Amino acid sequence: MVMLACSGQAGETEIGQYSKQKMHPYLLKSSKGAPFPPRPILVFLIALFGFYVCYISFSQITLENRVEKNSGEVQSEILCQKPYLPHEELRYVHFPKPESYSRGECSCNPVRFFVIVSMQRSGSGWFETLLNSHPNISSNGETFNRVDRRENISSILQTLDKLYNLDWFTSAAKNECTAAFGLKWMLNQGFMDHRDDIASYLNKKGVSVIFLFRRNTLRRLISVLANDYDRDAKQLNGTHKSHVHSKEEAEILAKFKPVLDVSNLIPNIRNAEKYIRDCLDHFNTTRHMILYYEDIVRNRNALSQVQEFLGVPVRKLVSRQVKIHTSPLPGLVSNWDDVNNKLNGTQYAHFLDSADYVR
Repeated sequence: MVMLACSGQAGETEIGQYSKQKMHPYLLKSSKGAPFPPRPILVFLIALFGFYVCYISFSQITLENRVEKNSGEVQSEILCQKPYLPHEELRYVHFPKPESYSRGECSCNPVRFFVIVSMQRSGSGWFETLLNSHPNISSNGETFNRVDRRENISSILQTLDKLYNLDWFTSAAKNECTAAFGLKWMLNQGFMDHRDDIASYLNKKGVSVIFLFRRNTLRRLISVLANDYDRDAKQLNGTHKSHVHSKEEAEILAKFKPVLDVSNLIPNIRNAEKYIRDCLDHFNTTRHMILYYEDIVRNRNALSQVQEFLGVPVRKLVSRQVKIHTSPLPGLVSNWDDVNNKLNGTQYAHFLDSADYVR
């Protein structure tokens, strides 16, 4: 009996050990009693950790790219702000960013802003075509010949802002690499009406001014009267033309000989000259040059000085326009004897000499 009892205990011990050994691989409990999470939860945690690592890596790459991009933009801005120019000229070079197009590779090419200030029949149309024959210059005509653009100072400045941002498209527009950009502005197109505000704007904006006038005010007056006549008569096949491109058209327009009001001739000349002096006085704080039509006719080196003033390479400038009134003064006025007698012996007698016009 004792042997059977021992045998029974031994068997139970062997069966217990066998059961423990067989159950061990599948136990979810360690010998210390700490539980393992179920397999689905473990897979989920691993996937979540992998997603977190990917998110952090992607965010870091995006941040690096953004920093590099911003650094590039800042570097570009710095490069654009430091052209190789004398210090006193830096305020007159600009790097506009048009809203209507991109300047692309020319975004860091400096642009100089300018305005041609003149009076009607002073050669400004011819002068502007000469400038526009330069590949790097764009002069956009009489921008303020439209009344709505000069109704008040706000409309004037708004127009100038748009133009000098290069968001202005005319036949004179070149390309995104234009180096000098401007317009032509007549004294009677709001320029003198808002002189203080305009002078302040030109200085703050860094706009260079080219004053273009005629020395011989008598010739200008004759040209004004002839142009006014053709505006109504339309001598060229029913079309009014202020400027022509053929000798034949010029000869037709030159046939008209106006009659000058001799009684008001000297006051008219005096008022025109005073108008010019007032303009030069009010805008003497601007960066400017004073040019006369007769100087361009006599000496084409004057055009080289203009190009140097605008900071563009000096080139030979050409124009298709043909001069209309090329004859001596006696052949241009119907009442020449009266005009001659009125001006002879006065401070304006030198206007009677045509020598100031011939090259």
